[in-house]
Amino acid sequence: MADQIPITSVAAGAASGAVGAALGNPLFLIKARMQAYSPALPVGTQHFYKNSFDALSIIWKTEKIHGLFRGVDTAILRTAIGSSAQLPVYNWTKNQLVTNDILPANSVWTYLASSSVSGVCVCLAMQPADTALTRVYNQPTVRLPDGRLQGTLYKNLVDCLWKTFKAEGLFGWYKGSTAHFLRIAPHTIITLTANDIILGVYKNLVLS
Repeated sequence: MADQIPITSVAAGAASGAVGAALGNPLFLIKARMQAYSPALPVGTQHFYKNSFDALSIIWKTEKIHGLFRGVDTAILRTAIGSSAQLPVYNWTKNQLVTNDILPANSVWTYLASSSVSGVCVCLAMQPADTALTRVYNQPTVRLPDGRLQGTLYKNLVDCLWKTFKAEGLFGWYKGSTAHFLRIAPHTIITLTANDIILGVYKNLVLS
């Protein structure tokens, strides 16, 4: 089984994650705000939008481009961390299972086991930044003299993590870890397992 250079996997994962997070930030922001909105049980600062298009329109009218990309630095770091861990951990685990004769190289069970370990590591690595991102998205804002809206609780990712740590300790960073794991693990398992299965089918077709 061909080995991949770890630094290449880390760099490629981080770069692709950063680009994806930057481009997807407006919709991720809207998703977080719409999920947090509840007239009965409000969570954080409430933002009422009829739908995603209404949200885009309102944010653009009130905050312009700055509003759509609020928290983008945190989103980039969050996704870059998760993506940089995903593939290297998967490849390392798969190599260990195969070289130690625990599972065969081209077994679906090898893919499933390796991607499961990867999913756990991605969740652990990404969770603090994920918590910070949600709080940055939902914090109250105040309008500055230049017309921009600025968050009143957190200045940036580091400020959010530090204030959370001081107020809630280390476990404050890992709030919602179970729900996050149940979301990210199936995504990681299906993506990586399907990728290897498809590659295997493709190679068989080419070689035959």
